[in-house]
Amino acid sequence: MTSLPRRDPSTDPLLTPENSALLVIDYQPTQIESIQSMPHPQLLQNVALTIRLARLYEVPIVLSTVNVATGRNQDTVPALRRLMPDVPSLDRTSINAWQDREFLAAVHDLGRPHLVMAALWTEACLTFPALDALREGYQVHPVVDAVGGTSTLAHDTALARLGQAGAGLITNAQLACEWQRDWNRTATVPEFVDLLAAAGDFVKLD
Repeated sequence: MTSLPRRDPSTDPLLTPENSALLVIDYQPTQIESIQSMPHPQLLQNVALTIRLARLYEVPIVLSTVNVATGRNQDTVPALRRLMPDVPSLDRTSINAWQDREFLAAVHDLGRPHLVMAALWTEACLTFPALDALREGYQVHPVVDAVGGTSTLAHDTALARLGQAGAGLITNAQLACEWQRDWNRTATVPEFVDLLAAAGDFVKLD
């Protein structure tokens, strides 16, 4: 049982830690409270897993909020902000983060072709920048179990629209496996197992 040599991680057609960035958009109290497509504790647990996976594999994160500086909204919820203490928060007024100069510059500066996206709501703050990123030639991967909409219909319709536009819908479990790729990369295996076991996506055998 011999694995083939690792493909060039910068040009691999699948997700690698080296060709990916994670965009985390609008996980703020008002947005979370309005989600109806998933129980709020489950939503927070799921997006926390997405962030922890990015930290495990050293994937860069772009974090954005809306209307904090204007006083109309609060910052990213503390439970998630604590997972990203060193990541600057880019506040904006536009519903579509892709139409904010600082956010767009942060994404472009990373030079990563694959954008893993988590945002609230699915039907707006996820859909709009995802569609714009696809038009610019990025490969976009919404994490479907870490996002939510104002209704199940709104959430499902938005994901269908993104899929039809060419986005590669992904779950946390698939994301973890795609970044890990080979059990011979032993440095990240223990935390990989612990994270997915805690989320109920992996059976941890003693």
